[in-house]
Amino acid sequence: MIFSSLIFLYLFLPICLGSYGAARTMRAKNMVLILFSLFFYAWGEPVRILLLLLSAFLNYFFGIGVRTYQGKAAKAILGVSIAYNLGMIGVFKYSGFLVENINAIFGAGFPVPEIAQLVGISFYTFQILSYVVDCYWEKVEPQRDFMKLLLYVSLFPQLIAGPIVRYSTIAAEIDQRHTTLEDLSCGLSRFIIGLSKKVILADQLFRIVDDFLGGTPESLSIVGTWYGVILYSLYIYFDFSGYSDMAIGLGRMFGFHFDENFRHPFLCKDITEFWQRWHISLGSFFRDYVLPLPVFGLRNKYLSLFVVWLCTGIWHGASWNYVLWGLYYGAFIMLEAWLGKKKMRSIPLPVRHLYSKIVIIIGFGIFYFEDGSQLLQFFRNITLFNPNGFLSTMEKMSFCNNLFLIIAAIICVFPILEIPKKIAATSPRAKNVTMLLSTLTQAALLITSSILLVDATTKAFLYYRF
Repeated sequence: MIFSSLIFLYLFLPICLGSYGAARTMRAKNMVLILFSLFFYAWGEPVRILLLLLSAFLNYFFGIGVRTYQGKAAKAILGVSIAYNLGMIGVFKYSGFLVENINAIFGAGFPVPEIAQLVGISFYTFQILSYVVDCYWEKVEPQRDFMKLLLYVSLFPQLIAGPIVRYSTIAAEIDQRHTTLEDLSCGLSRFIIGLSKKVILADQLFRIVDDFLGGTPESLSIVGTWYGVILYSLYIYFDFSGYSDMAIGLGRMFGFHFDENFRHPFLCKDITEFWQRWHISLGSFFRDYVLPLPVFGLRNKYLSLFVVWLCTGIWHGASWNYVLWGLYYGAFIMLEAWLGKKKMRSIPLPVRHLYSKIVIIIGFGIFYFEDGSQLLQFFRNITLFNPNGFLSTMEKMSFCNNLFLIIAAIICVFPILEIPKKIAATSPRAKNVTMLLSTLTQAALLITSSILLVDATTKAFLYYRF
């Protein structure tokens, strides 16, 4: 089940909210959320619930164990937890990729395992792993009530595609929270904004992207290739940030306050800033749990950055283009770290903006093409070595036919929602007018999104794959 489906919008969510509101005690409310979360995760593939429950069950004891014991015993339990959690990701996400490469390198004939990837395994595994490590570091107290830990692991708003929520962020709210009318209003508004990003912008942009990059990329002109990959960059942003908005909004409806996962990343002035604004929860995970680790017994900033960005690439998928994508961004991060903030700031602002956008767009081209030959074709197509010329009639027609969509997408990468807030702060009358217009706008967006979902093939969020 996905958020951008009519079944979720008009059946699952209303019943869940109604059941949650009818529950009188916090324990009953938590149980309602657990049951609905497990049902949500099991939709279409019930067997995966067993692995989710197993992960929660084992890590429940790992979390208690690393605080109950000391010294080598605690380290051993932590090591087992890390091995188990990363091993689960390895088996379900990378085993086929690993065997394929062993066969290719050594000429072996090992059968390639066909194991279906568990949806959301990277997200909830990193989440539960951060909990065990934080228990070991004594940053949080281990949860002694298994059902409360299960709620943290399985909470459906962020279960499948994040954000990666730290236990410390919602620990207090698991035990005590209140959902006010303001929470419901703010949560619903945030959810509708995210739904609109997904259905009205991302899904429509993907149709164009698929026509250009998904067809015969070798026939694209220079402008056609840049056009396709720019729209793909916008598509990924609206698809993933839309999901994060919906997750944060849903969490707010139930009294949980998740951290932000995106902060208008295309406004960045360099690549370091881009990754401080993009998929913040993943970046902070690697910063806090991987970056401090010594590499080959050495504590070196550049070696650590290399490992972090190698892991970032690998985390995204079992394909060499994701590894290259992670190292590509890592190279620019290390370059900017080597230059230092002072030298970076000395570069004229327009140049920094142009540099960052070109690097980002090419990066998403690397992200898109999993096939090596098509990736090489992409690199050729964006240069003057492209034999298909500079511009074709197809690109002109596509741009003209989708002009309003493209303009809307570009406008929406800016913080336009801050404008009504600033106007509302000027006077009580302005606040009332702004609230009325915002309500009408959100109603229109919800109706438009619902109409677009009728008889449409439901397109899953891109990050469900990761």
